[in-house]
Amino acid sequence: MVVWETCVAIWDVLHPAVMAQPQKEDWLQIADLFLQSCNFPNCVGAIDGKHIRVKKPIRSGSKFFNYKKYFSFVLFAVCYANYCFRYIDVGSYGSSSDSAVLGHSAFGQMLNNNELDLPGNTTLPGTTYPAMPFVFVGDAAFALGEHLMRPYSSRGLSIARRVFNYRLTRARRVVECAFGILANKWRFLHSPIHLKLETAISAVKAACVLHNFVRVRDGFNFEDSLSHSLESPNPSGVRGTRHGAAVRDHFTAYFLSPHGALPWQLEAI
Repeated sequence: MVVWETCVAIWDVLHPAVMAQPQKEDWLQIADLFLQSCNFPNCVGAIDGKHIRVKKPIRSGSKFFNYKKYFSFVLFAVCYANYCFRYIDVGSYGSSSDSAVLGHSAFGQMLNNNELDLPGNTTLPGTTYPAMPFVFVGDAAFALGEHLMRPYSSRGLSIARRVFNYRLTRARRVVECAFGILANKWRFLHSPIHLKLETAISAVKAACVLHNFVRVRDGFNFEDSLSHSLESPNPSGVRGTRHGAAVRDHFTAYFLSPHGALPWQLEAI
């Protein structure tokens, strides 16, 4: 009970301070940081989910039994280029896919309903047309959409699509690094959590807000993010939208243009 009460208190105090809802001006600053550090314009977040190992919850059946053959719940997160979490959703069944967790999360519903207060479409650096939306980046487990980019399928890719996948990976990896920093700072995440499910969820939420709190003050040591024991949810395939495909094609063309290309990108693919 003491552990649960402490974790709830940490969450209640720190969450409004370190995970406040961004406004339009905040999103623009976030996009500037992604452009500077990851070379991906109009990007406002990287998303991913990770399994948190737990002992089998009481009377849960197979709901928390994941495709890796152990019991877990999912930590879904939206991360900035500074390795801080902006949104988290903790506690979905370990058997759930990334796309299902996103769809049922408060963030996913706000994204689908255009309630995130994202800035209006704007042209990419050095261009005058077309106006492009601000986007989040994720892996192939998520559905392609107007505000959510995922990589092209890996089969028979053209050079242009391979370049896009490389550029997207550069932006998406920040959430992987954030999970690494989180797990290596809060070592209880490296092994199964032997607490009641409600307490385990509260502990992970507390660790996430403490992660942001400490990040602002301690800075970042890259070596902390190189390895962690958190695994991704079931990477089941999902379909995207035609409009999302058109947005991705525009990014792809931009990344091969004189204004958007990186000198080393062809060597990197």
